Amino acid sequence: MSPMYDKPVRLLMKDMVEVFQLKLGEVLQREKVFQWFQQYYPKIKEGTIQAHLSKMSTNLPVRIHYKANPNGEDDLFFRIDPNRYRLYDPANDPAPIYKGQLPTSKDDDTESSTEETTAEEKASEFAYEKDLQSFLSKNLQLIEHGLRLYEEEGITGIEYPAGGRFIDILAVDKNNNYVVIELKVSRGYDRVIGQLLRYMAWIEKHQMDSGQSVRGVIIAKEITDDLTLATSRIKDVELFEYELSVTLKKVALYLTP
Repeated sequence: MSPMYDKPVRLLMKDMVEVFQLKLGEVLQREKVFQWFQQYYPKIKEGTIQAHLSKMSTNLPVRIHYKANPNGEDDLFFRIDPNRYRLYDPANDPAPIYKGQLPTSKDDDTESSTEETTAEEKASEFAYEKDLQSFLSKNLQLIEHGLRLYEEEGITGIEYPAGGRFIDILAVDKNNNYVVIELKVSRGYDRVIGQLLRYMAWIEKHQMDSGQSVRGVIIAKEITDDLTLATSRIKDVELFEYELSVTLKKVALYLTP
């Protein structure tokens, strides 16, 4: 997708640093970044700005979803905390994170069950969810004809930032309306409704243009009765259960005499 302005957001971030005359060690407030873009580049959406902040922060694992370039051109910031950044200092900071080095973790809004989950089980579920996320992002037509992955300025709808948390998949339907997709590899409990509605509200407030709408989709291995009951009182939310199929192919062995 072509940039909205004469430069992509990645380069505008670097221009902003020059305008602020930011020096090594100086703190850059997140809110100041948003104010600058709102003043000079108001068409760029808040989620896109935040995604670029994450992409260009060398110590954030989530940057791998935004295809941070290993050649170093995206290594601009070091995140101190969710609201404060500084310039990346290659002489003193840890090496930048690139794809294939570290897994990303989801926010802490995962549902709890009465059964204790071991660390190994959590790791397995996380890996499965990443696989499911990757597969569905490439096959959104399985959910609905005409559904496509959201994309703007090189940032896609995978792990899309929404108010300090991340949407599993943000998609756009054939009518150019938003679809927030939340994935659960095991059971989908009713608590996920609150998580989904928060994301939908954030998109409505910060992302949607006039005439657009947003709806939600929850995909889980098993949809619980509680979740079905809770969703029955909420419009614009759909539930899906997924099934996995595995095919094995025997490999012929050529033994030497």
